[in-house]
Amino acid sequence: MGNSRLHVFYYGWYGNPQQDGQWQHWNHRVLPYGDIPLEGRLDFPGADDIGANFYPSLGSYSSHDPEIIEQHLEMMRQAGIGVVSVSWLGADDFAARSIDFFMDKAAEKGLQINFHIEPNYRSAEEFHAIIAELMRKFGTHPALYRYRGKPLYYVYDSYKMPVSEWQKLLLPGGELSLRTPELDGQFIGLWVNQGEEAFFLDTGFDGFYTYFASEGFVWGSTSTNWPYLAGWASRHGKLFIPSVGPGYADDRIRPWNGANFKAREQGRYYDRMFSQALNTKPDIVTITSFNEWHEGTQIEPAVVKQLPDYRYLDYGDLPEDYYLQRTLDWSRKLSAIPVNSSQQEGSR
Repeated sequence: MGNSRLHVFYYGWYGNPQQDGQWQHWNHRVLPYGDIPLEGRLDFPGADDIGANFYPSLGSYSSHDPEIIEQHLEMMRQAGIGVVSVSWLGADDFAARSIDFFMDKAAEKGLQINFHIEPNYRSAEEFHAIIAELMRKFGTHPALYRYRGKPLYYVYDSYKMPVSEWQKLLLPGGELSLRTPELDGQFIGLWVNQGEEAFFLDTGFDGFYTYFASEGFVWGSTSTNWPYLAGWASRHGKLFIPSVGPGYADDRIRPWNGANFKAREQGRYYDRMFSQALNTKPDIVTITSFNEWHEGTQIEPAVVKQLPDYRYLDYGDLPEDYYLQRTLDWSRKLSAIPVNSSQQEGSR
């Protein structure tokens, strides 16, 4: 049984011709920055040449390969992770094709699943439909994670929808209120910039997380601000969930984004973020990520690989599975921190 206080963001969007009939995501296109035209290559073919700075030890796999799913879940279990936060873009999205199998196998291994809702909604009505769909499909599944009796949802880019729309959903008297016995949950928004206190008070979110693994990228992901966020959350009955990562590298798909590169420093970067997170005595910590290869935040094993015109980054002198091993150490330290029983459930 993994530690249910340690969650990891997981991406099931990878595909290959052997399993899926075509490449998916390994052939990521190079992303532009505003109106600045791209120079050089525009995309990647997949196979050995992928849209990532690191190369996975399992190769350019399919997220729908049953053997890969079982291997991933076993890696997470052995790393002391208890909850897999699956990126959700809708039941018709490529990444959702194997979600039923994924959840069944997670339950067999004693792992739990919750959903990281991507911003493919534009209104309260569309978000309400997403939650209703998830509860209809998975509400009784034994793998569904619940925090204090309610499903917990991470809501990415929550700031993009107006406060008035969230109030319809997250306040008990809202016209599309999710605060019903069938649909209520712990809704965790993304805190990005300084000064978002009013947003989280007015919208009715139950708490917030920081997601980004690049220290200093935004105010919320800057770990020196976490003591303030933890204290503010405690005073207002909100759940603060810091997000840690092993580093950040995405210049194969964002060649203009070198300023946000974060070297792994032989594991020291990961240790510093975890240490800062645990200093806030959190109930939950999230890891960004298990396998977001495009942004180089993965803790999944990577290998040394050289192409004719590119050498992938790797984990240096560390073993391929070092970040899984180190995660287990931090999982044990998190377990030793008492749960904050005074946190007010459902303060809105």
